[in-house]
Amino acid sequence: MTTTSMSSKASEGASNASSLADPRRASWWVLVVFLFPALAIYVGLTAYPAFRTFYDSFFTIEGLDATFVGLDNYRALMSDETFWISVRNTFIWSFIAPVLDVTTGLLLALALYAGVPFARFLRVAWFTPVLLSYVVVAILWTWIYNYDWGVVNLALRAIGLDALVTSWLGDPHFALAALIVTHAWKWAGFNMVVCLAAIHSLPSEVLEASELDNCGWGAKLRYVIVPMLRPTLLNLYILAFIGKMKIFDLVWIMTQGGPLWATETVSTYVYKRAFNWNTFDLGYPSAIASVWFVVVCAAVVILNRLLATRERLEY
Repeated sequence: MTTTSMSSKASEGASNASSLADPRRASWWVLVVFLFPALAIYVGLTAYPAFRTFYDSFFTIEGLDATFVGLDNYRALMSDETFWISVRNTFIWSFIAPVLDVTTGLLLALALYAGVPFARFLRVAWFTPVLLSYVVVAILWTWIYNYDWGVVNLALRAIGLDALVTSWLGDPHFALAALIVTHAWKWAGFNMVVCLAAIHSLPSEVLEASELDNCGWGAKLRYVIVPMLRPTLLNLYILAFIGKMKIFDLVWIMTQGGPLWATETVSTYVYKRAFNWNTFDLGYPSAIASVWFVVVCAAVVILNRLLATRERLEY
């Protein structure tokens, strides 16, 4: 036996011994057995529907009949005014509403951190809307916005501001803002808990030093707390942004996109074109969903890059 063959056998034996000695290494069939259920669910419920939606966007589908139309659905989409209105409303939701959500949560967290009276009760009360379903929240705020006996209009009449009384969900100028306020009310408690935890994790030496320098609450908030909370606030904003790009439940229950498409979002418009308008064509709503899928993915990539940049600047 040559020296080379002996050394190769020795290295092979050492490799086998290393493989057997390392309990983290599993054989291929073990990996397949454990990964197959998750992969099957992912392919069946996520990957295939996404691919099929993109594939269907090149057809006119009426029942079981599918007619290939190429890019006609996408060309029609470019001149669809309702689609562009829904895009505008969704972008308003996605860019402006998260600011209200995060700001409200931060203010509530600062109030608790400052030790307002009944802080324990308020913490539970402010967090309770997070536990409610969209159906309950939508019905509750539909009552609050009622023109005749809603709390908002009753309060305005009570203080003599009858000129401001309006149909909050029936007026195209106020309907979208009314929904955004409702959504901020529901998620303020979640943002409050995250911000409160972040505030309590701030270095106490920095906060004590600012107090020794007679730094007032306004200055401490502006120059110490908010800058140190910037990564947390940015993460909350991105989470809210992604969620609102596909907002559907609250809008559908409260206004169904009305009045006059004032609260129409891309998600509600896709649903209407697919199931509510009785057009019996699934190709066109598939084109809308495909375009919006690309827009959402691009937005997430851009925001992740912004977040990475922020982190590099921070550290």
